[in-house]
Amino acid sequence: MAYGDQRIGFALRRQPRLKGRVAIHVMPDGGVMVDAPEGSELQDVKQAVRQRAAWVWRELQAQRARQRHVLPREYVSGETHFYLGRRYLLKVLVTQRANAGARLWRGRLEVTTPESSAHAVRHLLNAWYRERATAVFEQALVNMAARMRLPQPLPPWRLLSMRTQWGSCSPKGALLLNPDLIKAPKACVEYVVAHELCHLKEHNHSERFYRLLGAALPDWERRKQELDGLAELVLNR
Repeated sequence: MAYGDQRIGFALRRQPRLKGRVAIHVMPDGGVMVDAPEGSELQDVKQAVRQRAAWVWRELQAQRARQRHVLPREYVSGETHFYLGRRYLLKVLVTQRANAGARLWRGRLEVTTPESSAHAVRHLLNAWYRERATAVFEQALVNMAARMRLPQPLPPWRLLSMRTQWGSCSPKGALLLNPDLIKAPKACVEYVVAHELCHLKEHNHSERFYRLLGAALPDWERRKQELDGLAELVLNR
């Protein structure tokens, strides 16, 4: 796709039951994903993308501007890290006398480690994030499934680190959730969970899918907008 003298690449996903025009998504890592009906001609897809090239370019420029203000992590005391939408100061305690690990303690994220390398601190902090994500996401799935009156038991799900997605649902109904989502506000977690649970009934982004999502979370667009605005900070590793 060309816009002026810029060329913008995109990935294409065929959606078996998607109806209507293609859907274009600018992903958190700066990639562009296009959803198109399964039987659509590639030439028609490209034309639809070209018609929205100006919008895609503006979104990419805005995202790059936000990324310039995001500093790479060093995993040292004094940094701030997110958990459920709040910033917490990181405190690294180097000691051989206590078990290595991380915890939320007295309003800060505290990592106890025998070595102070960024790799060691990051490993322990990520393990804590995954532990919290498992508990929080499980409860969110239970609550949202009940709200949506979905049959029990819950569909199988697991954590998977992803650069371009917060979650996914396979054709067989298995869910994947990005552990980095635990850094976003609970309202955003609920939005992603609801989004993926709706795919159990509609494995596409059709009008019926969005009706299901709107019934489950009437304010889903506000939640999505909040999550999109936090993507660069939340995914900063």
